[in-house]
Amino acid sequence: MFEFCRKVPSHTASPRGFLAAACVVASLGLSACSGLITPYRPEVVQGNFVSREQVQALRVGMPRQAVRDILGTPLVTSVFHGDRWDYAFSINRQGTEPQQRRLSVFFKGEVLDRIEGDPLPTEAEFAAKLDTRRAPTQLPELKASDEALSQFPAKVPAAATNNNAAPAAVAPVTYPPLESPAR
Repeated sequence: MFEFCRKVPSHTASPRGFLAAACVVASLGLSACSGLITPYRPEVVQGNFVSREQVQALRVGMPRQAVRDILGTPLVTSVFHGDRWDYAFSINRQGTEPQQRRLSVFFKGEVLDRIEGDPLPTEAEFAAKLDTRRAPTQLPELKASDEALSQFPAKVPAAATNNNAAPAAVAPVTYPPLESPAR
């Protein structure tokens, strides 16, 4: 019944040996690529960005709605701290260092009392940190000399080439009606 098993040549590889060789080749291939390929890390932005200009626009004694108009809706409003609004901001981008900022606005009743928080960047400083492109170290010279321009053939104006040709008649443009005709 199992005669075919006895007739297998001895030089064929066993499945276990083939599997071990495949694992060795795969691990070598993956370890060689580990330095070249980095996983994608998505940009994570959380909270409200508040700039230095926005905080400078705040004045003690402003009503809550005016503060909300300048800073936006607070990220955290606590039931237990009704006179405190917290603005938090964090951004993690691949290739740049993570940024975290916090700002707390305190009220007495319905008017602004005081502001506490981290030193905030201006909008221009924040935008500069977001731009990860590198500025070119040396700009190429964009001036052509007369000698460089003489290498190219001079352009002949289109009017000079078609002096004898009569201008072609332009057919009037018709458009379909905007509304369907009344029935």
